[in-house]
Amino acid sequence: MSQNPAARVTPALSVDSLSFSVRHSKAGQPDQPILRDLTLQVKTREFVSIVGPSGCGKSTLLNFVAGLQHVQSGSITFASDSRDGVTPLGYMFQQHALLPWLTVQKNVELGLDIAGVAAPEQRQRAAATIADMGLAGYEDHYPSQISGGMCQRVSLARTLVTNPDLILMDEPFGALDAQTRIFIQQMFSRYWEEHKKTVLLVTHDLAEAIFLSDRILVMGARPGRIVAEYAVNIPRPRDADSLRTSPEFNILLSALWQEIKRYSQFGGGAHD
Repeated sequence: MSQNPAARVTPALSVDSLSFSVRHSKAGQPDQPILRDLTLQVKTREFVSIVGPSGCGKSTLLNFVAGLQHVQSGSITFASDSRDGVTPLGYMFQQHALLPWLTVQKNVELGLDIAGVAAPEQRQRAAATIADMGLAGYEDHYPSQISGGMCQRVSLARTLVTNPDLILMDEPFGALDAQTRIFIQQMFSRYWEEHKKTVLLVTHDLAEAIFLSDRILVMGARPGRIVAEYAVNIPRPRDADSLRTSPEFNILLSALWQEIKRYSQFGGGAHD
């Protein structure tokens, strides 16, 4: 039997036996495990989502991948063909974290400025990405002058404008109202279809994970580890409206929910 070509692609990201504990608040008590032997791979140009019960360590995992926390045990490695031996990362947080004293244009240019990109190129790339996010005409507005959904689009533009090899996303649309969230999901899905970036998304929204992902990983309750994996075998491009009424969507949604209940501390199922 011939091997699946996708299986031969070098992983963009490999996490192997990652464990992490914090000191107990009471002296003399054992350390509290947050992650335990967590292992995963994300292939180049693959969109992977991580779901799981609240507090299982999903955001902590992203912080390790981003290098914001030092690895205690285990390893995190990136594709060997990264630029200059360093994988350019884009990290989009739950809150937009825009600088209120900078305009939309200047907020989007910020990462390019830090990277030392020449000013004319900064302006050109930022303007193009702002337009991609449907924000043309708002370049000179400040964050206080635009809506929350627009601020989140500016944050997304700021993440994408640096052309990262790997995009980390931590509940980036979770604070938005349902209508705005679906609109931005569709916008980002179109962007991904065109650019095929490697993405690792943390979300509590199972429908969002199905709509956007190639593959979904389920984490169990603390100490966090991968307990299940589901391929999203739904053809792209996907339409958010028709997707939610399809049998494939609802079967996968139910399976994911059952997994989360099983491994949640509130679900009454098996966990450790």
